[in-house]
Amino acid sequence: MAYKNQETFIQALEKAGELVRIRSFVDPRLEIAEITDRISKSGNGGKALLFENTGTDFPVLMNAYGSERRMCMALGVEHLDDVTREIEQLFRMLSGPKEGLLDKLKLLPKLGQFASWMPGIKSGRGECQEVVMPNPDIGKLPVITCWPKDGGPFVTLPIIHTKDPNSGTRNVGMYRMQVFGPTLTGMHWHKHKVSARHFAEYKKTGRKMPVAVALGGDPVYAYSATAPLPENVDEYMLAGFLRKKKVELVKCLTQPEIEVPADADFVIEGYVDPTEDPIWEGPFGDHTGYYSLPDWYPRFHITAITHRKNPVYPATIVGIPPQEDAWLGKATERIFLAPIKMTLVPEIVDMDMPVEGVFHNLVIAQIKKEYAGQGQKVMNAMWGAGQMMFNKILVIADEHTAIQDYERLARDVFRNLNPATDIYFSQGPMDVLDHSCSKLGFGGKMCIDGTTKSEEETDSENYQLQAVAYEGLTEEGLRSHRPEITRVNTVLLRQQMPCLIVAVKKERPGQVRELHEALCALPEMEGIKLILYVEHTVDATDLPVALWRFCNNLDPRRDHILTERTSGIDARKKFACLGLDGTRKTKELDNFQRDWPNIIVADDATIQSVDAKWKDLGLGAFLPSPSLKFKDQLYGEEAVVS
Repeated sequence: MAYKNQETFIQALEKAGELVRIRSFVDPRLEIAEITDRISKSGNGGKALLFENTGTDFPVLMNAYGSERRMCMALGVEHLDDVTREIEQLFRMLSGPKEGLLDKLKLLPKLGQFASWMPGIKSGRGECQEVVMPNPDIGKLPVITCWPKDGGPFVTLPIIHTKDPNSGTRNVGMYRMQVFGPTLTGMHWHKHKVSARHFAEYKKTGRKMPVAVALGGDPVYAYSATAPLPENVDEYMLAGFLRKKKVELVKCLTQPEIEVPADADFVIEGYVDPTEDPIWEGPFGDHTGYYSLPDWYPRFHITAITHRKNPVYPATIVGIPPQEDAWLGKATERIFLAPIKMTLVPEIVDMDMPVEGVFHNLVIAQIKKEYAGQGQKVMNAMWGAGQMMFNKILVIADEHTAIQDYERLARDVFRNLNPATDIYFSQGPMDVLDHSCSKLGFGGKMCIDGTTKSEEETDSENYQLQAVAYEGLTEEGLRSHRPEITRVNTVLLRQQMPCLIVAVKKERPGQVRELHEALCALPEMEGIKLILYVEHTVDATDLPVALWRFCNNLDPRRDHILTERTSGIDARKKFACLGLDGTRKTKELDNFQRDWPNIIVADDATIQSVDAKWKDLGLGAFLPSPSLKFKDQLYGEEAVVS
């Protein structure tokens, strides 16, 4: 369904019991983010929050997409898989054989629907231009500062419009914008993004690049701006398909080359001058749960700010998962499953991106396997598919494995896994936010083939114990062998998963490799297939947190240690155990030359301020700050670990 504007979406959320209005004053600097963090982690995403008293003329909407139900409401569906099925039906209809005239005529109504969903440009002004700010000043908007070490306030839910100067093709993306002054922000274009390529084309000519930023409007716009569409596919085509109604656009007032949604709440118009020096932007508490570190990015000069009457400023925070962005990612997982199945990887049945993997870090693919090597074929296809090129860890499971049941998934994968032959390493482009890479935007990848193996894929010399009780393997026993071990998670062993999570305090070069080889030499370790090493500050028994920290800090190609030795049970065989070093990397201990970021937590003053005003917020029972759980995992107080 289509929402007339963001106001009607807010009304729908309130009617459904999915929104809380907060009438007490809450400071956009840190307090709004802290309250939202507590609510988003309170179970099932909490509620959407409308902060009505922000010290500015405008309220702030937060956590609007922060649950499965609200994400479905934003997209106008009952279930996210409804979109998957509809796209599959469209693909089958358009690609199926059409032998007769009647078959072709049956397509006409659907093609007519497609035409009705294409974006259109209307003449005159739109709702978004009902009020024109006489002297544009972004400081008059309630732009939030999310985390204490952020470089400043950031626009966090901007729908950014650019055009290719040669073809005129529009791109709609979402890139954070740090506010530097009344008419100046940064424009955080990563080099892999389409808008960055548009900027590169303008740079060749030296012409100023027109840019427009929309905020609000139908909630499907913000989702479409984040969607991993192929280049040159208009995001407003996807929005029209999802809302079953075309997006009406109007020309900007000072940048008429650019069109924006007529129903947007705010429009910020301006330009980027490719002849100017860039600006030092960041740090920013990012979706990885770590600060992304400062770097040079283009300057965006604001030429106009317009808005509809009674607008609401939409924003979001990202940080340690789970957060609202997890549901935007889940929508992408479901919506783009169909195109992947129908055009790229026909054997794929389903896929899942666990929240601990913060999108790209961990992807699970379920496939219908029919021949030897099919897992590797899927691996190569997925790593070459759009934004899947950023994936770090890919797990491939059989058709009958329930991949959303992580305990069962792990048991099935480990049962089929030979660490010596079924784990593959590669390297390639990575998300520039991945701090574990030795080089920015380029690092290692790993595929774990957990499918049932055919005869051609098995190694007769390698021996793998199955369903071992591991009674003699205890945390106390392992810590007594090695003093640098601070915690050991052995719970997975009791669930028939031959995997350990070991927290280790690193103090010398090569320590994790030496530790892994020493542990694998212990008789009681025979049958263990995988050991994940994490920082000594991490509670290894807290599985979600340990996996989140591990996935962020690992470069699989660089940080893996495969140990093989003769079996003590059968001297004719050998067994293998893979160690993966998910600890922090430093120049002194690991010859790691890049800066390492800190994790994101709220500061004590903000926590205390929100604690004091909680009873006046109308949010129910007191919720302590989620940051308190992570205070002892910090390395100092700055965004960059010293």
